[in-house]
Amino acid sequence: MAEKDFPPAYYTVIKVIDTFTEWTGQAVSWVCVPLALVVFWEVVARSFFGAATMWAYDLSYMFYSVLFMLGAHYALKRGAHIRTDMLWEKFSDRTKGKIDFYAFILLFFPGMILLFGASVDDAIRAFTMGERGEQTAWRPYLWPLKSVVPLTALLLLIQGTAEIMKSWYAMRTGRAFEHKQGGEI
Repeated sequence: MAEKDFPPAYYTVIKVIDTFTEWTGQAVSWVCVPLALVVFWEVVARSFFGAATMWAYDLSYMFYSVLFMLGAHYALKRGAHIRTDMLWEKFSDRTKGKIDFYAFILLFFPGMILLFGASVDDAIRAFTMGERGEQTAWRPYLWPLKSVVPLTALLLLIQGTAEIMKSWYAMRTGRAFEHKQGGEI
């Protein structure tokens, strides 16, 4: 990237958002620890004590949901979402920038805004009603999990802002802003 193509503030905004996403993405990865501990305890309780817990199933799907949803913005930054690589790799950086730019404008941002609006209402309703899970006898409150959905949409909107700016850069200059790592993270 040549830092003379755009004003310095342009690069600063992208760097601040990307740094925020790196930090929050790595922080979210620590949800793996309680997830592993819950699953480990359930296996130990079933195998050695012959007593399954009431709460392990609920906690395991909730922790995994949090990990999956709150990691989405990190995956977006790293380029780890699915693409049709056999086609994508043949495009020039300018064409990739155009495709990404218009996909963000026409699909990504409207979808995330709708998801945010709908999920905020759902989370508030779950909190005010005291909604509880029906999967097990433990019946945990669902508002903490339902609150993760609008937070996910918000984090994706923030990272999407940096991604559309990178797409605009590629579309205007014909050069990729950065090389995405892609693959597994």
